[in-house]
Amino acid sequence: MSLLVTRDKETGVAVVTLDRPERLNAIDLETAEQLGSTWRELRFDDTVRAIVLTGAGERAFCTGIDRSAEVAQPSSPYSTDDPLIAIGPKANDLWKPVVAAVRGMACGGAFYLLGEAEFVIAAEDAAFFDPHTTYGMVSAYESMYLALRMPQGEAARLALMGTAERMSARRAYEIGFVSEVTAPGRELAAALRCAETIAGYPAEAVQGTVRSLWAAKEAVLAQAHARAPAFVALGNLPPEQQSELFTARRSKEFRVR
Repeated sequence: MSLLVTRDKETGVAVVTLDRPERLNAIDLETAEQLGSTWRELRFDDTVRAIVLTGAGERAFCTGIDRSAEVAQPSSPYSTDDPLIAIGPKANDLWKPVVAAVRGMACGGAFYLLGEAEFVIAAEDAAFFDPHTTYGMVSAYESMYLALRMPQGEAARLALMGTAERMSARRAYEIGFVSEVTAPGRELAAALRCAETIAGYPAEAVQGTVRSLWAAKEAVLAQAHARAPAFVALGNLPPEQQSELFTARRSKEFRVR
């Protein structure tokens, strides 16, 4: 299993952990399927009233899709099979609150998860970036989530700068993307503290509030997502050229701001 799920019946909190630290918690097709089934399972577990989402290890929360995963794509330019489109809790009709605890890198497809969390708590060493443009790919779905969670200019800068720049946890906090910054290793405890508090409130009121907050932006997101496949089909370089860029432009040099 590449996903760990623990439940504490006393507190009413479940912890969902991406457990592929050797792959920087990148999401392969198996993990994507497990995420979807986990959110759907938690919908029906009345002992769980709040959830913490985190990643195993110190280096990364999640680095998006595992590039070794083979994803078949249709030949039509009007449709794109996105293996990450249904990995988030809202995509699986889960309205129990999800608090994300981030340490290390969170990039690319990680924003499918962070974009559907209620709020994000990050360690001081967390860093956020989106590598798509560097490797000749359109940042479509990821940018749409970002644009709903931070000022437009910040979302644009993060999406367009690619691997040349990373947003620090402190900067993410300053713009409201992150709600709390902790010492490294304390992010999970902080997220659990919040989740346990929320889980102690009447579940119907909490879930109604989660649903209300999401309703304020879901129509905009749904319309944007409907257009995303065309943007991806038109703007993505062919896979072989993406691979060439990935090999040629892999660099450890980047600016943290």
